[in-house]
Amino acid sequence: MENNKAMKKYFPVFVLPTLLAFTIFFIVPFGMGIFLSFTKFKVITNVKFVGFQNYIKAFTLNGEFLHALGFTSLFTIVSILTVNILAFSIALLLTKGIRGTNFFRSVFFMPNLIGGIVLGYIWNLLINGFLLHFVGEDITFNAKYGFWGLVILTNWQLIGYMMVIYIAGLQNIPSEILEAASIDGASPLKTLFKIKIPMVMPSITICMFLTLTNSFKMFDQNLALTNGAPGTDTEMLALNIYKTFYGRSGFQGVGQAKAVIFFIIVALIAFIQLKLTNKKEIEQ
Repeated sequence: MENNKAMKKYFPVFVLPTLLAFTIFFIVPFGMGIFLSFTKFKVITNVKFVGFQNYIKAFTLNGEFLHALGFTSLFTIVSILTVNILAFSIALLLTKGIRGTNFFRSVFFMPNLIGGIVLGYIWNLLINGFLLHFVGEDITFNAKYGFWGLVILTNWQLIGYMMVIYIAGLQNIPSEILEAASIDGASPLKTLFKIKIPMVMPSITICMFLTLTNSFKMFDQNLALTNGAPGTDTEMLALNIYKTFYGRSGFQGVGQAKAVIFFIIVALIAFIQLKLTNKKEIEQ
């Protein structure tokens, strides 16, 4: 009882600073962003209400936003599949008790510590060196080079992080269950699909969510690797919003409208993905 009274007494002391910071740095800017998406402005002290004009322009202006949405969606689907399949495969190998497991875990995780801009420029040099030597073209010559370059970069950066999560999930599988499966004569493939994968569904949910949100929101790497070239063919949503807001005078409101649409799309897709994978967890 005394502990509960103490918690109630000091609860505001610990919660209010965090709540205040969250309100000032997230709720207020978010609300202002939604308001500004319905206005035409260059500076926020001089705004003109224009209704849904910015949202209409976002979808009709040169078709760039819709192209960026399609490109980002395709990239996200490919990244989710490749990152999670490869990360899970490596996690399986590194939970087999092979020598040097801790070293390999550290090596695979290290790319996640490198900043996006630096990572983008590093892979720009590597991919351009390869393409110029063997093909005679650079990454900005063809959109398919930029697309697969972004996929390779994303895999290299995220696989190690997802691998750690999968390893934690695999190590939490009770050894008694695996031993029982082995005694019953279950093949490694059957053990994988009937026991291991179902029991690491919480890890799969987390990894798919992180891969989805990281891929859909990618900006730094896209800017450094291709900057949307050739033209705007490899321009992803975040980069398109940035260029609209800062690159075109008088289009700040349109850029803000795109940002609101972007938030709604990411939130909706993430919500659906979490619902589907959580449902799968319950079924398992």
